[in-house]
Amino acid sequence: MIAQTRRAVDEVPRNTPDPSYDWRRVAHLLHISRTLDELEEKVLVPERKVLYQFSARGHDMAQILLGSRLTDRHDAACGYYRSRPMLLSLGVDIEDALGSSMGRSGGYSDGRDIGVVFNYPNPHGAQALPMCGGVGAQYTPTAGWAQAIDYYARVLKQPEYDQALAVVLGGDGSVASNGFWAALTIATTQQLPMLFYIEDNGYGISVPSIMQTPGGNIAANLASFKGLTILAGDGAEPAEAARLVSQAVAHVRDRKGPCLLRLTVPRLQGHSFQDTQTYKSPDFVASEWARDPLPRLKEYLVPALLEEEEWEAIAANARAEVEAARRRAEARPVADPEGVVRHVFAEEGEIQSQGGQWSHGYVPPRSTADPRPEGQRLNMVTAIRRTLDQEMTLNPRVVLFGEDIGPKGGVHAVTLGLQEKYGTTRVFDTSLSEEGIVGRAVGMALAGLVPVPEIQFRKYAEPAMEQINDCGTMRWRTNNRFASPMVLRVPGGFFKCGDPWHSQTNEVQFCHAPGWKVAVPSNAEDAVGLLRAALRGNDPVLFFEHRAMLDDAWARRAWPGDDYVLEFGKSRSLAEGDDLTIVTWGAMAPRCQAAAEGRSVHVIDLRTLMPWDEAAVLASVSRTRRCLIVHEDIQTAGFGAEIAAVVADKVFLDLDAPVARLTMPDIPSPHNPVLLDWAVPSVDRIRAKIDALIAF
Repeated sequence: MIAQTRRAVDEVPRNTPDPSYDWRRVAHLLHISRTLDELEEKVLVPERKVLYQFSARGHDMAQILLGSRLTDRHDAACGYYRSRPMLLSLGVDIEDALGSSMGRSGGYSDGRDIGVVFNYPNPHGAQALPMCGGVGAQYTPTAGWAQAIDYYARVLKQPEYDQALAVVLGGDGSVASNGFWAALTIATTQQLPMLFYIEDNGYGISVPSIMQTPGGNIAANLASFKGLTILAGDGAEPAEAARLVSQAVAHVRDRKGPCLLRLTVPRLQGHSFQDTQTYKSPDFVASEWARDPLPRLKEYLVPALLEEEEWEAIAANARAEVEAARRRAEARPVADPEGVVRHVFAEEGEIQSQGGQWSHGYVPPRSTADPRPEGQRLNMVTAIRRTLDQEMTLNPRVVLFGEDIGPKGGVHAVTLGLQEKYGTTRVFDTSLSEEGIVGRAVGMALAGLVPVPEIQFRKYAEPAMEQINDCGTMRWRTNNRFASPMVLRVPGGFFKCGDPWHSQTNEVQFCHAPGWKVAVPSNAEDAVGLLRAALRGNDPVLFFEHRAMLDDAWARRAWPGDDYVLEFGKSRSLAEGDDLTIVTWGAMAPRCQAAAEGRSVHVIDLRTLMPWDEAAVLASVSRTRRCLIVHEDIQTAGFGAEIAAVVADKVFLDLDAPVARLTMPDIPSPHNPVLLDWAVPSVDRIRAKIDALIAF
């Protein structure tokens, strides 16, 4: 059907408006978009009712044409701050658009995010995935949605996904970003149903496009890129834009591979309201206005399809609709400030509209909080692998991926044999791009899968931090409209030796990223319970696998049972005592337990840092009246500082000694084992600190 439509479009006479488009609706929405821009610029920004404003003039017509082609209920589009016309085309209510710009209750975010960072869990058609404030951050999540479409169609055998596609919108400035190139690699190597829609207005704020890509034409530069069809043309010319949009969308729907469509468009206002465009000459500005798609659309439709009176009536109706929406939007209250702390994490009984398996009706299998040990002791590697294996058998939505996790089984052998058992569609290797690994996982989770990406070493997560942070804030900044639950497995810490690149811990960085739960198991039993809880949960989880504990004898435990689930925020006591409380986690747990032998010390293994078992720690410190926090990370701003602050704040009057910390110095992990042993807290140093605090 799509191919026939495309042929029909190609056969339409040049001077006849393409009958496959609803041109009256296109004209109506273009007038709506222009009226919104004008209202904001002339009234709402000067009155400080809108604080961030980005005009879509010049970009608007082609976006509306694109949105009108996203008709499959499994389609998704992810845009950027100039993408409101597309959202209007998808069906976003004008009042919501204005109310969101004004930061009022309801709308995209309930006033939590700026109004140009859009999202739309469309109940009637294509989703507008949560956009991000960072340039280029939209690309890899869109690639993840495209891969999820492919997964539903080919692996889960759901034919309703056979013609769905994912569209990402970006400006010419964004093609210089890591996200663009990562997504391009993903889409072309996997041949995903993805459309790259590039709006080239010649400038990234004030920087001309020739400084974003050589020659200023990404389509020309990618002409020989394998596995990618490239189309290009004038996005301000109605007939040409309509033809190219139809051709690009049909190409992807027909499963002929990914496509990049570059449309040149004029940016008829500054980058934002505050931008005076002094970097453009008056002649250049005049040339842009000469390409304004609004009068071009009128010339295209009048009198071929519309009479002058109908065109004017469409414009008048648009102005009236916007004015009525403005009154309703201004009548909306500001959200209750006390409610702004809600929806950082999933809340019982309130499932997000889109994203994660829970929004698709997931019901977790039975579970128990009581371990039921069986069989021989397993190391952490085997326990984690067995848990992944079990959950993949139970849940076809679980997908594992990362660098070298396939035939090699991961650099730590955790996924060894899983690709052989489940195939390359469920356990697969990726390109060397952490941005691509985590960003792809965001999109797959938004589509309802359970992605389990692996970052080889903690330090290597740095290129993905923008995606990690955006994933964590998604539920909050969309006010529970969208969420992206995943399990991000990250090995780290020292192992026999150290170094600045493979041995970092720095768990505190994830604790400082709102919306992420953080697991730091020290042994096989805890790893099983926490991993199973994460895979069945409804929040993104950072699952930290300490390299020194993966095959450590102390960390070995019997299999705790197929139904064992460990609640986050519940600590474990490794030793009982009355003279001192030690709070620790990860590879320091066995050292603290050994150091406490022969002394009356309560040793607490937190097991999770977000949330952490504050109640258990405070109760213990109130009883022992002394507190020592031991961790491998550096001291300054490590997570121990947070624990120390809470202890000092809440049980200060119970203390008989200062709250103490024993950590690595503020240095990267040293490589030589002698240097490493000196830097990492040892049993002897922990024991000496215990004695000093008890004697204080």
